[in-house]
Amino acid sequence: MEGLGAGLSALAFWGFLTAVCVGGIWYGLRERQAQYATLQRLIESGQQIDEAVVDRVLGGKAKVEQGLRIGGMLTLAAAPGLLILGWAVSHIAEQAFMPLLGVAGLAGCVGIGLLLAARAAAAAEGDRASPPFGSR
Repeated sequence: MEGLGAGLSALAFWGFLTAVCVGGIWYGLRERQAQYATLQRLIESGQQIDEAVVDRVLGGKAKVEQGLRIGGMLTLAAAPGLLILGWAVSHIAEQAFMPLLGVAGLAGCVGIGLLLAARAAAAAEGDRASPPFGSR
């Protein structure tokens, strides 16, 4: 009976995770569809449409650099937390410190990689005004 309960719990977890992902994708598609419908109504009404109006209706231009920078900072900030977690758990199980040290190092490397990607995206866009970290 234990195996059945554990299996059903795992199925419920992954089912919930799938439902959240599908729901998020569906919501994004519906939102984009509503934006295009608004733009189509503006065109059909004969109004003069310039690039600023299109950007305003479609939510503006997404800045990849900003998203990468935020993700990099959050991931980099998680690395010391994982290190502290490893230290705290090592008081209960000594073997836990090294694996969590490795996970903290991985999180730090991913964070630095995201910040470097933000810098590369800024360079590709020609926007050197705001560096991802530090001065250039």
